Amino acid sequence: MVRTGIAIGVLAAAMVATAGTPAAAEVLDAVYRGTLVCDKLPFTDTKMREAIEVTIAGGAARYTHIVRLRDTAEAVAEQGNGTVSGQNISLQGSWSGGNRQYKASYSGTFVRRSARLRGTQTWTDGGRTVTRACSGAIKRPLKAFLRRDKKKPTTP
Repeated sequence: MVRTGIAIGVLAAAMVATAGTPAAAEVLDAVYRGTLVCDKLPFTDTKMREAIEVTIAGGAARYTHIVRLRDTAEAVAEQGNGTVSGQNISLQGSWSGGNRQYKASYSGTFVRRSARLRGTQTWTDGGRTVTRACSGAIKRPLKAFLRRDKKKPTTP
């Protein structure tokens, strides 16, 4: 009876200790996919909601983001690079098509296996400059579904 009471007390203490600590994200080298939603531009009909793919490897990040100004995607995607420092991600990129181009900057913080991104795109269109806000999220697959590097056999 006393042992049961001690076991319950230890279990309760462990549950209280783990509930009090925040869940830290584990930023793994992987491909993170998601969506960015950007405000309407003067020369588009609506807000834009397009796919983004971020590849993280060793603290460095590279990404591609679909650009759509009409019903079909542009031939060239926005591309850029960035860094991952602890739980924070920072991305910078650009896109150019015809007489329109823009520079983009996004950042966010990882929580568990995803990150919420916020940023801006600064467009130049025929001498006019327009800045629009973007937000979205990226997420990686569960750890069990990530590619694993096969271990090389050791030679004697």
